[in-house]
Amino acid sequence: MVCKKNWGKRNWKLSWLMSQPGGRWRALALAGLILGAVVATTARAAELGGWQSSGALSGRLVAAVSAVGDLNPVPLGLHLRLQPGWKAYWRSPGDAGLPPTLDWSGSANFLEAKIAWPAPHRFTVFGIETFGYDSEVVLPLALAPAAPGQPLVLTAKADVLVCSDICVPETIRLALSVPAGLPQPSPEANLLARFAARVPGDGTAHGLTISAARLVGPAAAPELELEADAREPFQLPDLFVESEPPLAFGPPRLTLSPGGRHLRARLSSAEPAALAKLAGSILTITLVDEPRAAEVRLPLSVGGGSGWDRSKTETETGLMAMLAFALVGGLLLNLMPCVLPVLSLKLLSVLGLGGAGERQARLGFLASAAGIMASFLLLAGVLAGLRTAGAAVGWGIQFQQPWFLVFLIVVITLFACNLWGWFEIILPGVLADTAVAHGGGPTLAGHFLTGAFATLMATPCSAPFLGTAVGFALARGTGEIMAIFIALGLGMALPYLLVAAAPRLATRLPRPGRWMITLRRVLGGVLALTGLWLVGVLATSSSSTAALVVAALMAAGVALLALRRTWTDRPQRAALVGVGLLLAMAFVAPPLFGGIGERREPAETEPGWVAFAPEAIAGHVAAGRTVLVEITADWCVTCQVNKRLVLERGEVVRRVRAGVEAGKLVAMRADWTRPDQTIAAYLASFARYGVPFTAVYGPGLPQGLVLPELLSEGAVLTALSKASLRD
Repeated sequence: MVCKKNWGKRNWKLSWLMSQPGGRWRALALAGLILGAVVATTARAAELGGWQSSGALSGRLVAAVSAVGDLNPVPLGLHLRLQPGWKAYWRSPGDAGLPPTLDWSGSANFLEAKIAWPAPHRFTVFGIETFGYDSEVVLPLALAPAAPGQPLVLTAKADVLVCSDICVPETIRLALSVPAGLPQPSPEANLLARFAARVPGDGTAHGLTISAARLVGPAAAPELELEADAREPFQLPDLFVESEPPLAFGPPRLTLSPGGRHLRARLSSAEPAALAKLAGSILTITLVDEPRAAEVRLPLSVGGGSGWDRSKTETETGLMAMLAFALVGGLLLNLMPCVLPVLSLKLLSVLGLGGAGERQARLGFLASAAGIMASFLLLAGVLAGLRTAGAAVGWGIQFQQPWFLVFLIVVITLFACNLWGWFEIILPGVLADTAVAHGGGPTLAGHFLTGAFATLMATPCSAPFLGTAVGFALARGTGEIMAIFIALGLGMALPYLLVAAAPRLATRLPRPGRWMITLRRVLGGVLALTGLWLVGVLATSSSSTAALVVAALMAAGVALLALRRTWTDRPQRAALVGVGLLLAMAFVAPPLFGGIGERREPAETEPGWVAFAPEAIAGHVAAGRTVLVEITADWCVTCQVNKRLVLERGEVVRRVRAGVEAGKLVAMRADWTRPDQTIAAYLASFARYGVPFTAVYGPGLPQGLVLPELLSEGAVLTALSKASLRD
């Protein structure tokens, strides 16, 4: 009745209007105005968030939230639907095609919008490889408003090339308004989240790792080789490679390990000369194995083959050769500077066997060898586990962790106090012997701990052959890691095993006497200096405040141990409890004070050296410059030896300074004291996983030449001359 009544009133008014002079035309005009308002309102409603279509394409803008709130950026999406048989393109379309673009002209409260790209599919037609999407896709948008908290009124022109048997460029005009207010999930939030989950991350969440990108084969016709690993076996993997300048690659030829967790891929290009010029540049590699994906940026190294400057790499060398390298590298590790801090324990262990029986000497050295082997097996297990979990791994990376440094500082403090006669290290259970018996020779447990501790202290060093062997192992599976580390352990334990086979070499030493008390005190001082060095490393790895707190706690513990000798039984026991509390408190210092205090400036700010930028190397080489790259760490003693004895003295430093001042040489230094994914990826591109690392690039060495772990002045000068094309 209400509707009829209202209609009756309107009908009476319209009749009255038509009865007036010229009323018919006035009525028609009024009806036109009403119809126009209805059409405008309908169009405006369609404009704000509705679907727009053109040919085989339909699209709309969607928001994951109902209101802007204080979000910055605001999560939006470009939702595209394609008719069956049609496709749109990824950000890198492949051999043909164009990616979708958005023009935001006319939008209000708009600053910028960044597009995220879900993992693409590969389309192969008549040998043409293209990458993109079919059926449906949402491209997540991170929109930064010019005034956060204010409403968004967005208009966008989307240009999308869609292809089937033919390609048609389509344009659709879209609009969306997002009001101010408290943000709540919108009806499209789940849709956006579903496609945002398809945007590749670094692979950690899915257990995917892309470990190497290198050129292999002859220089005239190289191929790109990629390696990747997965926590769960690969199913249908695919790889997409982006370079600068862009270069098209054919479909990857895949080789999977027996367990399906290690992948090696070869990709060829129709432009081999252009591919060869990419050496040293940064590639963006996307690995897709539905529903998981990973994306990393890796420097392109040279993997070897006839015509390349670098010799055949470890990836083309058999496992047996790598085992031999590991054996020799482990043996040479005994001579590295990193082992010198524990020379006191090794020396005291040998001297304690003077005048002992051959059986006792043999068992002592076998126990030391067992300690070395146990430590290497532990390291292998930890590295294999971290690698399977998708974490960055490397030789000596445990020294990047503040808690590990605190652990070593505590152990060294206790060993030093033991050598000074203030403390006996008591082991639980079956190891309830003293590590170094007070006033006597070491027990089997003491020999075992000496070997194990020597191994831990040796890991910051990289001996000749060791880097090659470790790189081979960490680029492969758990079996290779275990085999290589067992060979490393055998190599380092070889001197102990030789003495165990001929124990008279040790039993003919002078018998222990009072002279050993003085020697123990001196060697305890050597360990104390080692502890101070580790405190300095902790200052860089965590903070100077945390390092000072740990040093103060250690000093208080040492003072308590020194004073307790003059006290009665009950105060002595109380002092031990106090020392235990002080040592436990040291482990709390890094998380409590890690962000307090001034951190030391990184090494790249040292005079003559610039920040490490692997993506800039190719540009410097193209400009005719020589590039010297050094990767170092405060915990790497060999790195410090290389700097002090080679890189910062003599003809090398004069050549580097002259080249830098003339603009003909760039010296890059990277500090790996703390974890750094860029450095780890760069090292992995050379199948290296430890420091020291030194490489030289230039017009004569565009792919780079990796120098030995132990540098010499002649090796560095020769590489610089070759890189700059000097005779």
